[in-house]
Amino acid sequence: MKLADIRIDYSLKSLDSTDVAENPIQQFNQWFEEAIQAKVMEANAMNLSTLGKDGFPNSRIVLLKGVDHGFVFYTNYQSAKGQELIHDPKVALTFFWPELERQVRVVGKAAKVSPEESDEYFFSRPFSSQIGAWVSPQSQEIPDRKYLADREQMYSKELSPETIKRPPHWGGFRITPIEIEFWQGRPSRLHDRILYTLQGTEKWSIKRIAP
Repeated sequence: MKLADIRIDYSLKSLDSTDVAENPIQQFNQWFEEAIQAKVMEANAMNLSTLGKDGFPNSRIVLLKGVDHGFVFYTNYQSAKGQELIHDPKVALTFFWPELERQVRVVGKAAKVSPEESDEYFFSRPFSSQIGAWVSPQSQEIPDRKYLADREQMYSKELSPETIKRPPHWGGFRITPIEIEFWQGRPSRLHDRILYTLQGTEKWSIKRIAP
């Protein structure tokens, strides 16, 4: 089959500006709950796009770990994405839930969460994941897989669930949105797109945009 011949005609649901919540975070939470109920695989997986110092965008999948007035995830601050966000906080997120024929696109700015928030999440993780945060010099070149295995063994001997602390180079970012788009697949590629744009500090405009 040719790539040009691969297509799906979306027809599950529709979306209108009169159907959505006044606040996009409320709308996101509603859609996210529906994704959970639909048993979407890795419903909290999101594509994170950052800007490198060379001006080129970089994208990767990370996991959403909290939603309040923004979208929270955790990482190594010394990683490529961590350093890029510290250097330039402009960021984009994309959620794709194919089982519901839905996509959510977020544009905003990143800032580190408080140390207390990072601690709370870090200590909610399994001990093996806590060890992993110490083991991996994320995004740096390493000689081989054995390097990681040796460091894991070393830290597992040195640390215990009672003594481990959060690495100072590991913590969360919160993406505070200025724009959120909700996309619902429709037949004939005439998809529904509802765009929220922040006006001032709290008010959101809502408009339909063409597919």
